[in-house]
Amino acid sequence: MAITAAYMVPHPPLIIPDVGNGQERTIQKTIDSYHETAQRIALQKPETIILISPHQTMYADYFHISPGTEASGDFGQFRAPHVGVRVSYDSQFVEKLCRLAEERKLPAGVLGQREKTLDHGTMVPLYFVNQYWQDYQLVRIGLSGCGLTAHYELGQIIQEAANLLDRKTVVIASGDLSHRLKDDGPYGYREEGPQYDRRIMEVMESGEFDGLFEFSEDFCEKAGECGHRSFTIMAGALDRMEVEAERLSYEGPFGVGYGICCYRVCKKDGTRNFRERYEERQRSLLAARREQEDAYVRLARNTIEEYVRTGNVIGIPKSLPQEMYHQKAGVFVSIKKEGNLRGCIGTLSASCPSVAEEIIFNAISASTNDPRFSPIEPAELDRLTISVDVLGEMEKIDSPDMLDVKKYGVVVTKGRKRGLLLPNLDGIESVEEQIAIARQKAGIHDWETVSLERFEVIRHY
Repeated sequence: MAITAAYMVPHPPLIIPDVGNGQERTIQKTIDSYHETAQRIALQKPETIILISPHQTMYADYFHISPGTEASGDFGQFRAPHVGVRVSYDSQFVEKLCRLAEERKLPAGVLGQREKTLDHGTMVPLYFVNQYWQDYQLVRIGLSGCGLTAHYELGQIIQEAANLLDRKTVVIASGDLSHRLKDDGPYGYREEGPQYDRRIMEVMESGEFDGLFEFSEDFCEKAGECGHRSFTIMAGALDRMEVEAERLSYEGPFGVGYGICCYRVCKKDGTRNFRERYEERQRSLLAARREQEDAYVRLARNTIEEYVRTGNVIGIPKSLPQEMYHQKAGVFVSIKKEGNLRGCIGTLSASCPSVAEEIIFNAISASTNDPRFSPIEPAELDRLTISVDVLGEMEKIDSPDMLDVKKYGVVVTKGRKRGLLLPNLDGIESVEEQIAIARQKAGIHDWETVSLERFEVIRHY
């Protein structure tokens, strides 16, 4: 087992004395735990440190791995330019990691570097590590907008690369917890903030990493968390390993949660295959859900599956409800994978002779032509949840007071620019948010006057 240990750590820059200027003493437990962590890493004497940072280059559908042979950075943006970190990269490990990711069709590699300088999510942990151990090379990895299972799979590939290279390796998952613990914190207070911190610390201190998959995207966003995907990659790197988990500290006096946990690898344990167990549960749940899907969603799903697998457009089935043949309406088809949006495209008003044809047309577009996402692959089909919204008539309104985010969708118009947002969407809790997102989708500035329309939908699951 090449990976000998892993560590979950935060990255507040003020923990660096020259940055904190005494303020760091407010989180002395975190500082003490950081020194303890760095000392433990020194005892492991790793040849390679894998460091996962949320502040590395990040893409929606790609994991960026830092290329090159070396990099450096300093805390100049935090008024301490004289404090810096320099690292040598383990280019052999990076090459092996990229090759394995390509073989498994996981979107990860060295393309698209936007900033060679080290980020503070990398430098803060290494500031402490370097006080006790410097004879290592670094592999620096960013997060992506992919689902949690993809992050876990990247961790599994990290483990495989370490084993193939027989490289003594430790993994550091850099990430703060919630940023919404206090009214005077950086993002204010939300009840999901302390809820997230309590739940994540329970999961991480137990070492039962299947709990990582039980945090919905919406909940994590409301909590303002930072490191959840980092922790998930780390968990994947410990896949099928028995670990001795230990919580060193947790603090949150500034409105941001800081947690430190350590994991010492003991032996192989095939029962700790958390990703496989989660995916099996999901398959069972989705199979049960499919049994409950109505004709609208079944038509969208059958369309997507046929087109993704063969490139063929299905004909209109003969057993649909009669209104699907005769009604005309705008339709939106929304596709999610692991709770994350995977595609959503629709029409404001009818463009086809029937709702059935409208669904077929938009299901193909949502699965293959949404510019925000790559086309859906056949391997994804049994992991998708689909909904179909049939739009009612548009009604012009004079004021946002006539909107209700749960009941009405909104259309904002400025000249030829039009932006739409469906009603009752996860994470959208106010009319102001609804209008702002619709403006953004249309490319309409906040200061521009717009006309408003509202509409109701019938949502099919």
